[in-house]
Amino acid sequence: MASLKIHPLRAALGTSGERLHGVSHTVPIFIDDPANVPRTRHHQPSLGVERQAENVVRLLVGHELRHAEASRRLERRRPLLRRLCPPQPPRRGATHTAQYRHLLHTTSMPKGDNRCHLIGAPREQKGPRHSFPVRPSGRPLIIKAAGPVPALLCAARSQPIAAPSPATATATTVKPHAHHHGTTEQFWLVAGTILCLVAALAGWSLEQFVLRPVATGPSALQFLIWGLYAAAYLAGGWHTALHAWEELRSGHLNIDVLMLAAALGSAGLGHFADGAALLFLFALSQTLETVILGRTRRAISDLMQLTPDSAVRLRNGSEERVPVEQLQRGDHILVRPGERLPADGIVLAGATSIDQSPMTGESIPVDKQPGDPVYSGTLNQQGVIQVEVTHVGGESTLARMVQLVEQAQAQRANSQRFTEWFGERYTWVVIGLSLATLWLPRFWLDEPWSDTVHRAMTVLVVASPCAVVISIPAAILVAITSAAKGGVLVKGGAALEDCASLQAMAFDKTGTLTIGRPRVVLIHTADDVAPEELLGQAAALEAQSEHPLAQAIVRAAEEARVTIPSAQVVSAVTGFGIEGRVDGHHLRVGKLSWFDAQHNSPAVAANGRVRAAALAAQQQGQTVIVVANEQRWLGMFGVADTLRPTAAEAIRQLRQLGLRELTMLTGDSEAVARSIAAQLGLSFRAALLPDEKLDCIQQLRHEYGPTGMVGDGMNDAPSLAAATVGFSLGGAGTHVALETADVVLLADDLRRLPYIIALSRRTQQIVWQNLAVAFGMMGLLLVATFVTHLPLPLAVLGHEGSTLAVILNGLRLLRFPRVIAPRAA
Repeated sequence: MASLKIHPLRAALGTSGERLHGVSHTVPIFIDDPANVPRTRHHQPSLGVERQAENVVRLLVGHELRHAEASRRLERRRPLLRRLCPPQPPRRGATHTAQYRHLLHTTSMPKGDNRCHLIGAPREQKGPRHSFPVRPSGRPLIIKAAGPVPALLCAARSQPIAAPSPATATATTVKPHAHHHGTTEQFWLVAGTILCLVAALAGWSLEQFVLRPVATGPSALQFLIWGLYAAAYLAGGWHTALHAWEELRSGHLNIDVLMLAAALGSAGLGHFADGAALLFLFALSQTLETVILGRTRRAISDLMQLTPDSAVRLRNGSEERVPVEQLQRGDHILVRPGERLPADGIVLAGATSIDQSPMTGESIPVDKQPGDPVYSGTLNQQGVIQVEVTHVGGESTLARMVQLVEQAQAQRANSQRFTEWFGERYTWVVIGLSLATLWLPRFWLDEPWSDTVHRAMTVLVVASPCAVVISIPAAILVAITSAAKGGVLVKGGAALEDCASLQAMAFDKTGTLTIGRPRVVLIHTADDVAPEELLGQAAALEAQSEHPLAQAIVRAAEEARVTIPSAQVVSAVTGFGIEGRVDGHHLRVGKLSWFDAQHNSPAVAANGRVRAAALAAQQQGQTVIVVANEQRWLGMFGVADTLRPTAAEAIRQLRQLGLRELTMLTGDSEAVARSIAAQLGLSFRAALLPDEKLDCIQQLRHEYGPTGMVGDGMNDAPSLAAATVGFSLGGAGTHVALETADVVLLADDLRRLPYIIALSRRTQQIVWQNLAVAFGMMGLLLVATFVTHLPLPLAVLGHEGSTLAVILNGLRLLRFPRVIAPRAA
């Protein structure tokens, strides 16, 4: 049946398609008829296919939190879209497809085929072939749906946009990179390389030491030598030939085509050994590249092997060992010391220390108490714990992290897209240069054909842009992997490049610079009241409340190990506090305003020293809680959200990296903001609404240039979207944080922020070094080819040596330090 394919909108979405969700926003969708575009609550026919396509994609991708960001980004890019892809004026009788044939085209689908195929640019589309998010090999990304796509879309018409359920959520099947093969293909690649070497050496040895001395050597020996060279060509060139054929079928040229042409040209001249050496060295380069980069890619995906195959499930008071696949949300499991957790969950009983280093990069085990989250694949080190399962299998935080890293490794940075665009066009320049080298010396200088052909084949090899094309993705791939192992999830090369250019950084306060949980930071009592006594009496009443400020006082009492008496006749006074009888006295614990004159009934004498301390604490941004009995004030507590232990060090390191502006954006009062900002040496904006935070980000970008925003990934979505790079802190604790930001700091450690910025800058340095090596070696070999009679094997050795050099140079990023050393005075 014929289906309509909505093509990726490059101009409309750009790299935001990579940020919008783990599955690329720019995925084409099959629908059975243009009229079947789902009519969502956002459907506006007057906006045309661009907006309708966005709505369809959002339905499949599914995330309510990102809807506002997607719409805003599309609106910003709509003028560019109209310039690059202007809709054709409708003609009489023109169909929906004809009007937008530059965006939509019809294709035939096998009956029952429910897959959405990602293809290259349509023939009418000009520009780089890799402008669309295809895999590096040019092969399609397959999106597997849980049912017929038209049925899924039509069924979603009347439904609100929401996150997809596990039953209907789309999953990506990521095709391998052109140089990243499966185990079987790697085996045959290695075997072919070895066989090529053995056969070529055998043929060359027979040719040099057996056949040459006998001028009229036996024909059987000559055929044997030809057979050995043929085996060497087949063993060393099968992989190159397959890729060359794929490129030629798609109408493109790449390094495989050039190498194969050079090898066949050498054979045509009778230089079988030179051609065999070329294919062997090229196959060896591909093999080493496959092994090195393959291990780098698998360094993250192999983390999934940390999840055990079975788990101990508790049911009706008994234990049963079941496969992990049988676990469901709500199951209770038992995890003993030395065992890895089979799923994400919440600790119900027991206490232990968990090694979370595979996920967050934290080398120190994290203590876990009832109510704390735990994650699959992490190691239980000490106690026996009972855990309630919250996420299993592919829904676990570890699985989601691995999936996002793999997708990030496949996404291209802007510089990467440029080098691929350059490499494809430069290939034609290489062919033109080789043809000129072939014909001009022959007719102008009357050189022998054998010399000109040999020089042309050499030019074909040394001028090929293999090292140039691999120089950037090699460094970015290693950097993303290194960051993930260090507890930072970078969603693609574009985000990594943007981190290197940041000039300003904005921070949310609550939960980012601060812990996000109030603590008692000040206790001031009347002269005859001990602090322990005041804390115990207040905790007796506050223990009956779930208010965060009340819980802060209870935690302070527990940490101080004071005796908490019992309380009777406890009642809450809405908006003010709580009261009841403790140790025979009627106590009130609440806001300072509760004890002001207009609310002070019955009359309570205010202690002058306590009141002065309360007013001073308010000016410092603390929340004041007063404790009083029937006659007088007994004391007060200052409660505040405390700074993260790593916040000051992170700010110092960011200043050391040269960021021009560091500011805090918060919705809290000016007094609270001033107190926190003063401790960290930050500028600040207080009492901000979400849209005002967004305006502040835009002002920072206008004044300073590229600006980052650090938030908790949930209530800061607009600001994160407006920033050049959005950073989410503590992503290991929430799936929302994994989806929201461009960079996720998996541990609650702000020092990961300067680490990733320093890593991105180091990656840029490596990229420039790689490009210098690639172009430098290319130029050196070209000069040697024209000045001297450079042997073809030596040319191949230099060419492939530069390719391996840039890969090995990129691997240095795996050893990048995670702690920035203080700058010497």
